[in-house]
Amino acid sequence: MDLLTFLILVIILIAVLFMVYYFFRGAKGDLALARPVESRVDEYLDRRFQQMVDEWELVSHSRLSAFVGQHTQEIESDEARLAGLKNYESGMQTTLVSLEARLDTLEKELARKGTAKK
Repeated sequence: MDLLTFLILVIILIAVLFMVYYFFRGAKGDLALARPVESRVDEYLDRRFQQMVDEWELVSHSRLSAFVGQHTQEIESDEARLAGLKNYESGMQTTLVSLEARLDTLEKELARKGTAKK
């Protein structure tokens, strides 16, 4: 083995050691060598999960269930009131249409009477 071959082997060995170091650098959890990318992504998500929940303003299932349990009656009563208001609105629309028709009729009769007197 001559000097050039030895230097190439040393450079390759250093490159491989650097790649292995870079791969495991910052790894705190279990890294699977069979699926290295997925295990790094899983580790990243595990470390940053709470930060992502706070950033995206997400709610856990337990907090959502507790909220629904506490406010179900209020929500149902609000929905019943909203249905009542919708009925009232439709009744008012019907009354408004009726009043507008009566007003149009009165305006036409007044216009006829006004032209008949002249």
